[in-house]
Amino acid sequence: MTQAQALTKTLVFPLDVQSGNESLLHDARLECRRVFNEVLRLNYDGWDWDRIEDVVEQNAELVQNTAQRIIDKAFDALDNYYDNDDWGRPWYKHETFPLRMNYGEGYNLFLEDETVRFRISAKPYNHVKGELRGTPDQFDLLTQAMKDDDWHVGTAEALVRHGREELHVTVTNETAEVSAKTTAETVVGVDINEDCIALAALTESGIEDSVVIDYPEIKEERHHYFTMRKRMQEAGQTAFNDVFRDKEQRFVHDQLHTVSRRVVEWIQRFDSPVIVFEDLKDMRDDIEYGTRMNRRLHSLPFAKLRDFITYKAAWCGIPSDDVDPEYTSQQCPLCGHTERANRDKKRFKCRECEHQDHADRGAGVSVAQKWLRKQDNRNVPALNTLPQVRKWELRRQASGPVDGPTVTHHTAQGHQTDDVSGVSDQSTGRSSGA
Repeated sequence: MTQAQALTKTLVFPLDVQSGNESLLHDARLECRRVFNEVLRLNYDGWDWDRIEDVVEQNAELVQNTAQRIIDKAFDALDNYYDNDDWGRPWYKHETFPLRMNYGEGYNLFLEDETVRFRISAKPYNHVKGELRGTPDQFDLLTQAMKDDDWHVGTAEALVRHGREELHVTVTNETAEVSAKTTAETVVGVDINEDCIALAALTESGIEDSVVIDYPEIKEERHHYFTMRKRMQEAGQTAFNDVFRDKEQRFVHDQLHTVSRRVVEWIQRFDSPVIVFEDLKDMRDDIEYGTRMNRRLHSLPFAKLRDFITYKAAWCGIPSDDVDPEYTSQQCPLCGHTERANRDKKRFKCRECEHQDHADRGAGVSVAQKWLRKQDNRNVPALNTLPQVRKWELRRQASGPVDGPTVTHHTAQGHQTDDVSGVSDQSTGRSSGA
């Protein structure tokens, strides 16, 4: 059983500018930056938002709808700041800001002789024209969105990445087919942490497999950039502070895309899966651990990683759901005993049955079990043992990125053994003992 769902995808095309001055795009992005910063400045000066919108839009040297998109972007950043109890205050931009446009107003696309031409209104009555470049897959999706009534082309951003002009175009399939959650055969419990994500695949017959994907560099780089920004602020170098913040956001964004892609690839191995997350939307309201820990926890990209996984999985027809996170990290997946003392950082040891496990993997199993209990006429399997804990590490090295399984930790009869490890075969996911 499937259900229709609207899904949006971003396509990336390098630009081959053939008419108009390419510097117009640079000037337009400078104006976008000015508009964004002006919204922030007037907000911090206490202006009413309706008045800000009218004044900034009227004075912007951009196509009207483009100016509105940039203003909305600034308001979204402010909304997120205030919704999260004044965490993540938007800063003034010092680099060029992407030119954000509506299809048919700020930019247009034309199918012509097996290629796609573009026209971008960088400023009123000033156009930049040329051809899109890119991969066949990207062009196939774009062409389908332009021709098919069930698809449509949405907003786009013109920006410079790696020294080249690019157009990032959103396309939406209004009737994409996603499997129904209630008919899923495999439940994949997910536990997201600041340095790893744990996945456990469970059926009504028992546990199929599990994996812990480590991404230590996200935490390390975030702390590194925080330290540099703090020093810049103390020295009064606000321009550098903003540059470092933007670099941090791009790094985290790219890493989360890689992690989410690996997660979905792993989940696709199973029959009719559903992905189950912990519902953490109220997490910030319940956390008060002091300034340093609050900063770390409030700024973690839990929601962004979940969104990336959900979005990529939906394009593969895989549904997602969530459960109440209460006690999932404290509950023993074998005997069900729940106690805070069961968990000590990354180590789980049940005070009742003495089962030992990787704490995050155990939480992933508990999430899957909790989802099954919520369903009518579904069996929650009794677990006597769990498979070995396999760990993948996402990291960068001088020779290039390593984003496959690197180390596994074996378990026997549900107990984690000490000082026993193996190296995984990246192609099969199997491990050979050391």
